[in-house]
Amino acid sequence: MATIEKRIADNGEISYRVKVRLKGYPAQSATFQRLTDAKKWAAATESAIREGRHFKTAEAKKHTVNDMLTRYYAEVLPHYNEKEQKERRSKLEWWRQAIGHCSLADVNPAAITEHKSKMTQSAATVDKYIKNLSHAFTVAVNDWGWLEDNPVKKVKSPKLPRGRVRFLDDTERERLLTACKKSSNAWLYLCVILALSTGMRQGELMGLKWRDVNLKDGFIILNETKNGDRRRVPLSGHALELLREHAKVRRLDTDLLFPGKRHKDEPIDLRRPFEIALKASEIDDFKWHDLRHCTASYLAMNGASLAEIAEILGHKTLQMVKRYAHLSDGHVSNVVASMNSKIFGGV
Repeated sequence: MATIEKRIADNGEISYRVKVRLKGYPAQSATFQRLTDAKKWAAATESAIREGRHFKTAEAKKHTVNDMLTRYYAEVLPHYNEKEQKERRSKLEWWRQAIGHCSLADVNPAAITEHKSKMTQSAATVDKYIKNLSHAFTVAVNDWGWLEDNPVKKVKSPKLPRGRVRFLDDTERERLLTACKKSSNAWLYLCVILALSTGMRQGELMGLKWRDVNLKDGFIILNETKNGDRRRVPLSGHALELLREHAKVRRLDTDLLFPGKRHKDEPIDLRRPFEIALKASEIDDFKWHDLRHCTASYLAMNGASLAEIAEILGHKTLQMVKRYAHLSDGHVSNVVASMNSKIFGGV
C-alpha cells in the first residue's frame, strides 16, 4: 500500500513524500510538489509492481544502449564465428554512435525509424542493421531483464528485393568441374565438390578442422556457424570419397583441412583459382556463395522440403529458403495428386 507524507520546508514550500510498500518487493519512494501528482504516481507504481512492469522500467532507465552493447559484445558475440562477430560488431557500432548515449527506456520505435531513414545503404544492408540491433534488445529483454519490450520489433523493415537464386545448370556445372580439375590448385576441385554437395558457407568450409570430420560415418560437425548454432553436415558419395583420399596426404603440422601456403594455421585463399576456373568454363554472374544456392536448388528439384533444405543449410527459419520453393513445384504437385488420390480414390 502507499503512504503520502506532507512536508513543509523552512521556506514554507510544501512537498509530498510518497512511499509504496508491497509485500515481497523493495519499497519505492518519490517526492512531488503537488498532492495530485503524488497520488497518481502511487497508484501507477502499485499497479506496475503487481503486473511485473515497474522494476523492468527502472532497469531500463538505469542502463544505456552503450551498456547493453558492451555486455552483448562480452557475453553473446563470442558464440559466433570470427567473421560473423566482426560483421555484427561493425553494424552495432553504427547504432552506438547514433543512440549509444540514450537510456534503454528512452529508445522507442520512432527514434530508431528516424535513424533508419538517414541510412543510404541498400535495403538488404539496412535490414541487417535493424536485425542486429533487435537481437541485442531481445537478449536484454529475455536474458537480462533490463527491458519489458523490444522497441525494434515495432520498426518496419525495408522492403527487400527478391532473394538471388543463381545456380548452375547441368552443362555449366560440368564445365566448371572440368576447369577445376585442370586448375593449378590441387584443392580447388575438392573444395567445390564439398561446397556443392553440403551447402556449407565458404568460411565454414575453409575453416574445417580434422577433429570435426568423421570419415567413417560420413559427417562433419560445424562448431562455429553464422547463426551461432552447431550443425551436423552429412557427407556421402563422391565428396566423401575425395575427402578420404585427401586425408591420406593431410599435413601433420596443422589441424586445418585446407591450410594456407604462407601460414599453416590460416585457411587457403581460393579466390583467384576459382575466378580463373569460372573464366575458363565461360560462366558469368557467378560467385563462390552461389555454390550454396546450387545445393539448395538441387535439393529442391530433387524433392526436398523447405524444412529439410533449411536444416541442411543451417537456417533457423524457412524465410531464407522460400526463394527455392518454385523449384520444387513438381514435388508439390505430386504430393497434392497423391493426397487427392487417397481421399477421393477413383471418384
